[in-house]
Amino acid sequence: MRGGMAGGRLKALSDAEVLRIHKAALTVLDEIGLADAPQSGIDIMVKAGARLGEDGRLRFAPALVEDMLAKAARDMTVFGRDPKYDMMMTGTNVHYGTAGAAVNMVEPDGRSYRHSTLQDLHDAARIADRLDNIHFLQRPMVARDLPDNLELDLNTLYACCTGTTKHVGTSITEPANAAACLDLAYAIAGGEDNFRARPFVSNSNCFVVPPLKFATESCEVMEACIRGGMPVLLLSAGMAGATAPATLAGAIVQAVAECLAGIVYVNAISPGHPAIFGTWPFVVDLRTGAMSIGSGEQALLTAGCAQMHHFYGLPGGAAAGASDSKLPDMQAGWEQMCSNVMAGLSGLNMVYEAAGMHASLLGFCHESLILGDDLIGQALRCLKGIEVTDDTLAIDAMREVCMGGPGHYLGVGETLARMETDYVYPALGDRTSPKEWEENDKPDLIAGARARKDAILAEPSLATLDPAVDRDIRARFPIRLSQ
Repeated sequence: MRGGMAGGRLKALSDAEVLRIHKAALTVLDEIGLADAPQSGIDIMVKAGARLGEDGRLRFAPALVEDMLAKAARDMTVFGRDPKYDMMMTGTNVHYGTAGAAVNMVEPDGRSYRHSTLQDLHDAARIADRLDNIHFLQRPMVARDLPDNLELDLNTLYACCTGTTKHVGTSITEPANAAACLDLAYAIAGGEDNFRARPFVSNSNCFVVPPLKFATESCEVMEACIRGGMPVLLLSAGMAGATAPATLAGAIVQAVAECLAGIVYVNAISPGHPAIFGTWPFVVDLRTGAMSIGSGEQALLTAGCAQMHHFYGLPGGAAAGASDSKLPDMQAGWEQMCSNVMAGLSGLNMVYEAAGMHASLLGFCHESLILGDDLIGQALRCLKGIEVTDDTLAIDAMREVCMGGPGHYLGVGETLARMETDYVYPALGDRTSPKEWEENDKPDLIAGARARKDAILAEPSLATLDPAVDRDIRARFPIRLSQ
């Protein structure tokens, strides 16, 4: 099992439905458009061919959208600081990772929540670095012990990059902070040219405020990141029934329209700049207005968005694997598995929030991150599918077993040969009999995850910077993470 395996077997939408959504999105852009772009963005997009109406909304003709789609980055590589973690964004290749902006840490032992800290974020990065089925790290929580926005942005970047050498996604809270964050990324890379050649950090950018409005300051951040050589995640996160239409099809149409506007924006600045088509429509429980990210509707939305990414041939990402449950319990398990499997089978390139996220994105749990590694392993096994060849049809094995053989397959060569190639074994999931379970002192899943967390955090980070580089960074930037 590995990141980058091909999905795409699941199709929540027919080809005709995909085309209808595309045409509807073009109509939205041409007739409704988006409001509230910064003046710099208005100038950029109008120069490219967008129309600025008297109502202040930018509108985009279908021909302009098609032209910019032709210039957009495809088959791109999302780089790790360590090349072994590079991810190819092509076709239906699938990668799972973290994301989010949780403001709390889930403490399973006390069944309680507390504010998340910078150390919690660094620890999450260190844990993710050791998990085979977590392929990238986007900042999963906010360091609430850093109230200053510049210090928050710089320390978030530093904590993630010194915790893992996998690709890191992070946000920048305000335009004035972008230059310093880019300088820090350049310093970690050993120079601006090195970073531009292999940009291992991307900017997670909520460039729109649904419905159909640009997020002015975030757009200015995006412009700075593009000019600084940093890839961007064009993130549209409307909520069906609240800030997006209540119908699943309508929520996808709006998200696609918003991200297509982002494609125009990005490629008007720098044709072919690496950008992830981040349609992230969420769901609310229409009875209460509460977020329901663990719902079946959410899983369908994500799968449908993946098909739209394939239709455009663009690298895409969406949310899956998060839970509304407050703890890593049975509810969390069914919610996380449902959307993670559907996202993988749909061929979603980057599955964000795939592990560790609870309480409808308000809480993050280290132990759940570790359990999520097991869960995603099973999702990847589903993604790998069923191999049908002359060997796997197993007629020779049946002949061996049934015609004078032992009458079972437990010890035959074919079974032994397939143990490690066809089957995935959980690291923490328990498959013992009740008797064995009792003899083993009734091992607890959370306790096992906690023990693995403690073991990982007891070892030095594998992503530590060269001491000279780290001293230079600490002299130049207000780094608050203890050495």
